[in-house]
Amino acid sequence: MNLLRFRTGQEKLICDEIRAWSAHALEKDIGNLPACPYAKACWDSERIEVVFKKAKDKLPLYIVLSQFDDAYDVVVVVDLAYEAADEFHENVNTLNENIAEGMFIQKDLWLMGFHPDDDAVSSIDDGTFKDVNDVRYAMYFVQRLSKLQEASDKLKPLGYYQKYFNDDADLQQAFKLRESFYRKLEYGR
Repeated sequence: MNLLRFRTGQEKLICDEIRAWSAHALEKDIGNLPACPYAKACWDSERIEVVFKKAKDKLPLYIVLSQFDDAYDVVVVVDLAYEAADEFHENVNTLNENIAEGMFIQKDLWLMGFHPDDDAVSSIDDGTFKDVNDVRYAMYFVQRLSKLQEASDKLKPLGYYQKYFNDDADLQQAFKLRESFYRKLEYGR
């Protein structure tokens, strides 16, 4: 059972905003596919959970990483005590490396991050989204690496990555890194 509907106060406003942002930026068709073809189905099947990190320590994120159990396809960790954007993204990269090395026991996880000071991504329509509350937060998205990469492999023949992310060097680098971690996970290389 997804607990999102039982949130109150600030947490509910943030959950509602994340859901609205997903509908606006990720689920809208741009050409023949949405920016994230799987987002709507995850929300509709209640396979997304939101966890809140309210202090500087990373314990809530570490708990999600060490106890990820496939009850959800995506766990969003809302970081209300986030650091500067450069440090945040450096931490995401370091955590992905630590996951691949088995620091959190499970190696079949992938972490993506969005920081409130990031530039709008040109391939999705997140620049025109209007916030519904005045709370700023960063987000970590935790997913199974294998499911994410296998879904990515299905999208490649459709020209999805050339169409949506061809001009974004950071995203291309992230995809290559994710793919290399997946190869290491699956094939040991």
